[in-house]
Parts: sequence; C-alpha cells; structure tokens
Amino acid sequence: MLTVVTPTFRRPQEARDLLLNLSRQSLLPGEVILVDGAPPDERATEEAVAEIADSLPFECFYLRSPERGTAVQRNFGIDCAHGELVALLDDDVRLEPDFFSRMVEVFEKDARHEVGGIVGYRTNTHSGVADSERWRWYRRLNIFSTYEPGRYDFASGYPINNNLQPPFTGTREVDFMTTACAVWRREVFDSGLRFDLFFRDYGVLEDAHFSLRARRQWKLLQCGDAHCIELHAAGGRVDRRKIGYKSVVNYYYVFRDIARPLTWAQRYRFWRFQLFEFGRIAASAVRRRRRMDLLELRGRIEGLLAVMRGI
Repeated sequence: MLTVVTPTFRRPQEARDLLLNLSRQSLLPGEVILVDGAPPDERATEEAVAEIADSLPFECFYLRSPERGTAVQRNFGIDCAHGELVALLDDDVRLEPDFFSRMVEVFEKDARHEVGGIVGYRTNTHSGVADSERWRWYRRLNIFSTYEPGRYDFASGYPINNNLQPPFTGTREVDFMTTACAVWRREVFDSGLRFDLFFRDYGVLEDAHFSLRARRQWKLLQCGDAHCIELHAAGGRVDRRKIGYKSVVNYYYVFRDIARPLTWAQRYRFWRFQLFEFGRIAASAVRRRRRMDLLELRGRIEGLLAVMRGI
C-alpha cells in the first residue's frame, strides 16, 4: 500500500484540489493523511476536506498537528502512515495520472533493495536559469565544486537545485530530494529517521537535510518520467526577511551536520558564497528598488550574525 502525507496551512482550496487530483491516479494510494498546522478555531480546510471525503476512492485522514511547521507536520503524518511506500507531497503539487505507477515501477526494478527514495520531475519549474548571468558568475568565480542538479556541494554547503535539470527520461542518481513530490520506502522511516525539529516553523532546506541523511544508507533517484507541476500557491507563505535569515542559518546548519567536521577551506567557501549572494541581492535592491529585496537583505544580515554567534 502507498500512503500520501501532506502538510497544509491555510490552503483549503489547494488541499481539496490535491485530493481530487490524487483520486485520478491510475495507481491509487491506499490512504492520504492531511496534516493541518492551522489553529483549532480555523476550520476552513477541515470543512473543505469533509465536503469530498466520502466520495474519494481512498481513505482520507484529516489530522491536526500539535505544532505548526512543515517538518513537525510531516513527522506527525509519517508516524500515522501504514503504507510500505510513503509519498511526501506538497498541497500545491498536481500529479500526472501515471505518477505513482511510474514511481512504483522503479521501486519494483530495484532488485537489490538499494533505493530508499525517488523524487519526481516538476515540468513547470525548469526555466533554464543554469544559463543565467548569476550562474555564469558562479562558474567564473568557481563558487561551487559541482554544478550537477540534485548534487550537494560538500565544498561550500550548497545543494544544486533539481529545478536546473532539463527534461529527461529514465532515472538518475541524486544526493537529495525535495519533499514536494517524493516517494520513500517505509524502511527509511522505520530506521528512526525523521525531519529535524531544528526546522520548526517555515521550512527552508529541511527536505535536503532529511534526504542527505537518508543517503548515508540508501540510494536516491530522480525519475524523469514521473511528471507533476508545482503551483507555488501564495497562501501560508512568509515574508522575505525570514527567508533571507533561513537562507543563511539553515544552510549552515545543514552543512555543519552533513559535512562535519568542517575544514577551514569549507568554511571559507561557505562564507564566500554567502557574501556573493549578499552583494548580488544588494545590487538588485539598488537597481530595482524592491522592498522585498531590502527585507531579504535584512534577514541575511541577521542570519550572518546568528551564525557568527554560533547557532
């Protein structure tokens, strides 16, 4: 059986539409666990799910998380899951009808039982940004030691985004996976692995951290034939100041944990990248005069100070 676990927060329409989308899978999940992080007095999502729950071709469990945060909510749902495979999906992802059947087919071909997780391919997120001016400067300055999408740069602590991967068929090995559209073997969770509670509140990089730890024992793949789209729903998101802060603090936390002990060369390359990003965003703020850029800069300054003080 396959279980779907999805955290949600103040997105009743997205949660409802996801359930309808899942009902059109050629290989249906056995159960879907929707974990709501909204306060108990907010019932919009609960009511939206209740309207269609009886008509769904799978069991649907609507749960209230004791605490808000994607890491906490996913852990809560994982603890309640019964499937041999557990799909971690975002509520604003929409799967092609053969998504799960493609994923299961890859697992079934894994005769040596080496694959712990598989991530799908989001067809609307590849934008050719790898050829942008920013990435050309990354290469000119030798910012990273690898530029392959889905690989973790152990020299600087930067995960090379899977969204840089052009469309492909078959599978390819990766170091980390997003939780937007991934399927995991139950054994990965049975080993005791869970999302780190350092990533409370709004999540940044908790999925990379989780999958990098899983990779120590399991092979991770991306399936280029398991397609979905990500809608980037606006509801429940936070301001750029918090994102700026977490883009420093969370990245350093993951780097320190995954690549420990860090050498002076690794620390140098981490700070070099962070200073480059600060300068890039500052230039954008001056050129475009956008308030969001200023908020992110403020958050990054706070994050840099937090790392220097020791997180």
